This record gives sequence, C-alpha cells and structure tokens, in this order.
Amino acid sequence: MRRRPKYSIIKNSRIAQSSRVYDQVNLYGCTIGKNTKIDAFVYLEEGVTIGDNCKIRPFVFIPTGVTIEDNVFIGPNVTFTNDKYPKAHGEWKLLETRVKRFASIGAKSVINPGVTIGENALIGSGSVVTRDIPDNAIAFGNPARVVSKREPVPVTSTRPHGVKGASRH
Repeated sequence: MRRRPKYSIIKNSRIAQSSRVYDQVNLYGCTIGKNTKIDAFVYLEEGVTIGDNCKIRPFVFIPTGVTIEDNVFIGPNVTFTNDKYPKAHGEWKLLETRVKRFASIGAKSVINPGVTIGENALIGSGSVVTRDIPDNAIAFGNPARVVSKREPVPVTSTRPHGVKGASRH
C-alpha cells in the first residue's frame, strides 16, 4: 500500500486506494475514482465526482455541481464556476457542469456553469468556456470557440494522459 501524503482537509470524501492526493488539497464530501492523481493546492467542494484515471494539476478549483468523467486531464490553475450570477448573500442557482471522458482542459482556463465539455474534447490554455463543447472538438479563446476536430480516441487506448494502467471502458 502506498503511503498517503499529508492533506489540508479531507471531510466525508471517498478516495480510491489506488489514487494519489498530494499535500495542501481540500476535499469536502467528494468521490475520487481509481488511479486518479490530484496535485497540490487543489480545492474540491462538496458533491464533486472525479472518475478513474484522471489527472488534476495544481491550483485547480472545482465547486459543487461539477462531474469529471474517466480519463480527463485538467491543467494547472483551471477554475470551474457553478453560479451564473453569484451573490454575496441570498439565494443562488446551482448549474451543473460535466466534463466527459478523455477530455483535456488547458492551463488557466475558466469553465462557466452549466456547460458540458464533450468526450475527447480539447480546451486550449487560457480559454473561457461559456457554452457546450461537442465531442472530439478543439476549442480555445475568450469565449472558447470550436476551431477544429480531433480523431476519436481508439477503443484500444490504454494509457491516456500518461496514467499507468488506465484503460478505456
């Protein structure tokens, strides 16, 4: 069994034994799948689900209402939001966000609430995603726009994003 690093806060979270969570990570009521790596200084709010074989780089913020499917890469300093019109006090409306299998999100991107990033989609660094991105799309910019298509991930893909032992289901 691997030695688990120190955590800042882990509260009511389920983390698969084969996953790695590094120092200074805040997890509140999250579910983390198998073979997932979460780097330092990541903040995950209550109810966040992260699938198997994912890689979350440092300084990522993921709030309540976000689901990350299997084999997803999220670059450093990516911020997800979950309320279109946030207020300091009073009611707010949670908008759910989904990142589908094999998607990749480049560094310093912002993912606005209520969007779906399609399977095998690639979001360029520094993008602001304000609407759904289709499967196999390459999108970047502010706001992010689809500029090209990617080849679908072959069913035989065995090591997405360099995660040892990862396989497509």
